[in-house]
Amino acid sequence: MLSGVRLAVVGIPGHRRVTMFRDAVLAAGLAEPYVVSWRDVLTGRELHVPEGSLLRLDSPGEDAETDALLRGPGDPARVGGGASWYAAFTAGLERVAAIGGVRLLGDVREIAVMFDKRRCHAVLSAAGVPVPLAFAISSYAELRAEMTRRGWARVFVKPVHGSSASGVIALHARGDRVQAVTSAAWGAEGGLFNSLRVRTYTSHDEVRQIVDLLAGDGLHVERWFPKASFGGKVFDLRVVTVAGVPTHAVVRMSRTPMTNLHLGGQRGDLEVVRSRPALWERVLEVCSRVAACFPGSPATGVDVMVGADWRSVMVAEVNAFGDLLPGLGDISGNGRDTYAEQVRAILPGAITPDATIAAARVL
Repeated sequence: MLSGVRLAVVGIPGHRRVTMFRDAVLAAGLAEPYVVSWRDVLTGRELHVPEGSLLRLDSPGEDAETDALLRGPGDPARVGGGASWYAAFTAGLERVAAIGGVRLLGDVREIAVMFDKRRCHAVLSAAGVPVPLAFAISSYAELRAEMTRRGWARVFVKPVHGSSASGVIALHARGDRVQAVTSAAWGAEGGLFNSLRVRTYTSHDEVRQIVDLLAGDGLHVERWFPKASFGGKVFDLRVVTVAGVPTHAVVRMSRTPMTNLHLGGQRGDLEVVRSRPALWERVLEVCSRVAACFPGSPATGVDVMVGADWRSVMVAEVNAFGDLLPGLGDISGNGRDTYAEQVRAILPGAITPDATIAAARVL
């Protein structure tokens, strides 16, 4: 066991994220990681972390009790409440940042930016990272007026503080015709709920209701970027960077505009992209530039869209906790999963020469 090194994690006890991180820590010869529950962080309980620990921040998602602390009581499957969630989440991040006697693995300010689509888009754009043109709206009427003014027939409408495609709408509107593709569904007693089935709405009144309901938490609108396809499905990539270096990737394919795996998307053949050297190098270069925008973050999950021309790329999202890719091999050939790669990056002297500068920034 490596003496003098103790890792801890803020997460959901028992969740597979924490379990996979624990397994990677133990496999590296380190002591059992100490777990701080997000529930304790959000309820104001005293936080005890062994002094000298390296403290990792992980996702507060997929836990009903934690969701209620972030958004307030209600069905965890409901859509909306992003503004309340974000306010409580960032307050929790500040509580964690105030813990004394530990070294925080992750910049809470950067995490806050990645969970704000408007701010994240602005940071990427300012750094020259290719992102779709975008604007903000507060109503359906404003959305349609701005689309008309810009001459855009297709857009993606995204809740500013959403994740996992919750409330995201792929909208095609021209004249009197409208088509909205989303995983949001109406509940039996009203209100929108996340569904595992993507559906299409073509009624102006219904689309207006959906957009106006979501607008209360803020909406970020991006111009539609036509994506490449193969096998009759469009695709994009989730690329994980560790210590500033792209280390893992998965192709996500779908017959709908939403490629998220939990919405029916499928893992595709990464070699379809890697077999095009110029394109693959462009993807890696763009992901490295994204990671450089967040030098205090040990890892990022970058959602990259490949254009229909098979040359251009755009960044759709940057995920602070986008490293959960079970069963996925790395793209560098070393056989480590995303958690083992991160553990290796934080162990003294256990990083590759190419990652030395980036890792120094993280630690």
